[in-house]
Amino acid sequence: MIVVKSWLSEFIDLSGISDEKLYQTFNAIGLEVDSIKTYEIPEKVVVGKILSCEKHPDADKLNVCQVDVGTAKRQIVCGAANVVDAEYVAVAVVGAKLPGDFEIKFATLRGVDSEGMICASSELGLPNTGKGIMILDESIGALKVGQELGSYDKISDTIIELELTANRGDCLSIHGVARDLGVALDRELKHFEYTIENREKLGIARMVDIHTKGTVEADLCYTLSTIDDISVPYLIPLRLGMVGIEPGEDMENYLQYATHATGVILRAYDCKRLKANERLQLQVTSQERGIVTVSMEEKPLSIVGVNQTKESMTKENSRLLLFESSYIHPDLLVEAVAGKNYEKDDFYYKTSRGSEPALTLGMEYLSSLLEKRSIGRYYEGYLHVDSPWEPVNISVNFEEIAALIGQKIEGGKIATILKNLGFGIHSRGGEKIGVVVPRFRHDIKNIQDVAEEIVRIIGINNIDAKPLEIIEANRLNETMSHYVFRKALRQRAAATGLHENISYLFSDRNKLESYGFDTLQRELDLTNPIAEELNTLRSTILVNLLETVKRNVNYTAKSIGLFETGAVFDANREQKEVLSLIFSGHNTVESVVNSGKPEMINFAAFVQKLGAVIGSFELLECSYHNGLIHPYQSADIYCRGVKCGYVSKLHPVVQEDYGIYDTFIAELEMEALYPKHINAEVISKFQGVYKDLSVVIDKETPYHQVKEAIASLELDTLKKWYPVDIYEDETLGAQKSLTIRFFIQSMDKTLQEDDIESVMSQVMEKLEQACQATLR
Repeated sequence: MIVVKSWLSEFIDLSGISDEKLYQTFNAIGLEVDSIKTYEIPEKVVVGKILSCEKHPDADKLNVCQVDVGTAKRQIVCGAANVVDAEYVAVAVVGAKLPGDFEIKFATLRGVDSEGMICASSELGLPNTGKGIMILDESIGALKVGQELGSYDKISDTIIELELTANRGDCLSIHGVARDLGVALDRELKHFEYTIENREKLGIARMVDIHTKGTVEADLCYTLSTIDDISVPYLIPLRLGMVGIEPGEDMENYLQYATHATGVILRAYDCKRLKANERLQLQVTSQERGIVTVSMEEKPLSIVGVNQTKESMTKENSRLLLFESSYIHPDLLVEAVAGKNYEKDDFYYKTSRGSEPALTLGMEYLSSLLEKRSIGRYYEGYLHVDSPWEPVNISVNFEEIAALIGQKIEGGKIATILKNLGFGIHSRGGEKIGVVVPRFRHDIKNIQDVAEEIVRIIGINNIDAKPLEIIEANRLNETMSHYVFRKALRQRAAATGLHENISYLFSDRNKLESYGFDTLQRELDLTNPIAEELNTLRSTILVNLLETVKRNVNYTAKSIGLFETGAVFDANREQKEVLSLIFSGHNTVESVVNSGKPEMINFAAFVQKLGAVIGSFELLECSYHNGLIHPYQSADIYCRGVKCGYVSKLHPVVQEDYGIYDTFIAELEMEALYPKHINAEVISKFQGVYKDLSVVIDKETPYHQVKEAIASLELDTLKKWYPVDIYEDETLGAQKSLTIRFFIQSMDKTLQEDDIESVMSQVMEKLEQACQATLR
């Protein structure tokens, strides 16, 4: 990895930091310096301004230029073709000694006097920045005619080449190196501020549709631009040359520059040749785990992190451009590509080592560069494709860190180092903290890796040498977490009045088949059942629970509530764990309060008990089919947006067969119930407002449709809403009255009446469109 000091200074304040200090600091934090070099521009090479440029009278390939060099106007003969486009140039005046001991003298070329030389970058010992002479601009600093070129920090720059270990893909960018350097120097990163200018009011979502197929394990971000004219500031090809990237076409230079600066993988697609319809149709497809393809109008564009098709690359005349930033986990990509004959481009190296996942940083950095030097239109907003990423959480015990390092480190110092390195600190208690590994550090997987980070920031020379001691410690794992959750779930179920049932893993094949449940394939069935009526592995627990309810009713029990957790099996003997619940008979006990006539269990009461056991969930129209489910009183259960089971009244025919009271059942997959990590959200300090809205809608319109319509508005101030009343009578005919209560709150101000009415107006307008609702 090659970094440029002045480029590094754009992300971190390096004032007062010498090259020697940088050398020592990089080595101390594990970013070993392979070489360090400073470009020194010879004396008497100055900034010149071309006043005129005419063809040489006796040579077609030479031009005669009148150049202002500050102290005088000089006539210089130049053979570079691009001199006709130049205004400010690097001029070696007579007496200058260039690399290779080449001294500039007065000369006569084809009969025309020449007093100096207009220089190309390579003639000054700088990297090659393209054909022809250096055409200077303000990107290297304020240009002053006659000023020594060597006085410009961005020209006489320091180049540092770092030897990175394979796991440090986070430092394959200027920003990534600055992030690490800032921790070591105790200096904050400069926040990149991007001011949106020249943006089209028309958003990108009106121009581009994204369709995904399969589980896309990659993050993508898109924006759209129409660029009519573009130029590249001289600093871009100069710095690209300094870091060993050969400058190419204009847009390619911008992409390479922004990627090396931020670490975000950036691509640009030429949409003009690919566009078939007015709206661009973008398809993102998971071909297999780790291989994600991007295509437009069914024409391939790229494989994320691997390559881009030549047909989709931008050309000099490209106008409509789709910009993409991407991230895919390097381990996933490398494993998927291994042994396969994929053609890989220059970006594959960065992606396979670990690119920067902050995609909008790359997009905004690129946009800030383009908008300064191009003429065009930039569409508002970004389109995102997000992967199902879960952060890595590690419990850091200070004593264990001390045992690994061999020296006690103060807990506050450990927390500060990790926080400065980008780790999240989500809990702290005594001698332990919980940390969240930043996504750009995919290589951090355990406490040993965390200890290594602490050591390199403190400095290995500041750690006392001690013999290695290995201590085995108890560790929490997923099995223990599941056990704790199941125990808590059983306690909650018992608290709601349900008794735990324990039954065999076996069931009656005939009963399962008669109720429409899957049964084991015959060749996988039990060869020696323990009883004739327990002749197969169960595919549901509910049949077993019904048998238990029947026995309790026979013993004159009038209120029976049961639950059971356990395994069920599909036709291929694949096992999964479920939670099954059943309640039959009286919802309350006989007492004076109810005159000895307690109410029977009903759907609402059973759902309330279910909520007390499993927490919040949603009910949608039932999609399950078996003989136990009531055709009109049943629903799918959704937890955290995932369908995980069903709740239903027992089918009347089954109830009659068993001779039991009114009964309600539910069965859910345990995997969907296990708790996930939930990020905390900021709570507003401003007062919120509750508002009710009563509308009249068709009787057949489900509340779920109303809810989805309101959710599609995505209003920041609309925090939550829920139904509080449903009313039907003859006067409403085929319609019903629905009252919804809304909670409206702002994060940054106390809402005025106009703000509240604006929200309610938008809600009503949406309900009119989506549900044909009218105000009651």
